[in-house]
Amino acid sequence: MEFGEAVKLALQSLWANKLRSILTLLGVVIGIASVILVVTLTNGAKEFVTKKINTYGAATLTISKMPQTFMTIDEYLEFQKRKDVTIDDYHAVLERCASCVSVGAERESTGKVVYGTQSTTDSTIRGWTWTMPAIANQNIVLGRGFTESEDEHAAHVAIVGADIVDNMLGAGDPLGKEIRVDGEPYTVIGVGEAQGKMFGQSMDNWVAAPLMTYLHQYGMYGDNASLTIDVDAGAGGEVMDEVNDQLRTIMRSQRHLSPGQKDTFNIDSSATFTDILGKILNSFGAVVVSIAGVSLVVGGIVIMNIMLVSVTERTREIGVRKALGARRRDILLQFLIEAGTISLVGGVIGVVLGIGLAKLITVMISFPTVVALWSILVALLVASAVGLFFGIYPAAKASALDPIAALRAEM
Repeated sequence: MEFGEAVKLALQSLWANKLRSILTLLGVVIGIASVILVVTLTNGAKEFVTKKINTYGAATLTISKMPQTFMTIDEYLEFQKRKDVTIDDYHAVLERCASCVSVGAERESTGKVVYGTQSTTDSTIRGWTWTMPAIANQNIVLGRGFTESEDEHAAHVAIVGADIVDNMLGAGDPLGKEIRVDGEPYTVIGVGEAQGKMFGQSMDNWVAAPLMTYLHQYGMYGDNASLTIDVDAGAGGEVMDEVNDQLRTIMRSQRHLSPGQKDTFNIDSSATFTDILGKILNSFGAVVVSIAGVSLVVGGIVIMNIMLVSVTERTREIGVRKALGARRRDILLQFLIEAGTISLVGGVIGVVLGIGLAKLITVMISFPTVVALWSILVALLVASAVGLFFGIYPAAKASALDPIAALRAEM
């Protein structure tokens, strides 16, 4: 039997028994769709977060009170007991870090922004030193950033995100307009480049004020008063270790830590965040792929069961084929091709469903997705392999039938 004819027979069998075919394919479809969905979302998240992390540059280090991630509530409570990173720490790093190309500090909260009759209550309010836009790679597309003098003298000027301009300031030149941030007046001097959305939340709904202005308004102490110090190590990251050692020495000196005492602060780099993200996403992916693997095994068993039923139903057909000269390997190949085709069709449906669900999530919550060609090819290969593996026994049983006994079988 020709390969094309065997595939045609398999498709005809699927079409003739639609409900049975759907139930047969269900396990394979669920397994493949799960793999494609997870890989697509994981790749999207990795690319997006890596891109956002790298906007700070591969040579950027951050000093903070506590790490960005922790595993237990006990760790969180322990980190909360640490001293805040203060403006004095920032000045110490600024003055004493000889290898640092640029040093900045920031703090943020959520607040209310008002312009005329327009207002928002969920804007991110940032306190930035005058060096922060450059360190954070925040391009100012209109106007300018802060000056060192404005930062030192706590000037009431602000850089705003694109949402503030589009949704509040309206038509016309936004520069020079006065907005009120939690009741305090600020003059707009710059507009940041639009960043889009992440997980359905806009990244452009923000107002940045000079850090000293921010600290005067919101206070230097109290809950969530700790600063984050950002350091550009320069030289493409080649002196990262040297800068890291200098920062650690300065911060330990600020906290009067004796040799042997643990650090009471965290120094992280873009690579740290990328590694953490990779481990989390890979662990999540491994769990889901394992579950998908169970679905594929179940789907394969269902395919084997249906193929055994098909062998029983087509016993006389097999007898006729053998009587007309079909060899054992012809019958074996026919049923293997049918099993592989059934599984491959399930794989194709699973791929389409997985990509469709991923894109639906993107539309609904703006979660980034990246479709990897390799994942589609691997998924289809695995689907075909499942069909062939679980089709071996039914195919062998069909090819081993005695033609005389097969012809005598009742329909």
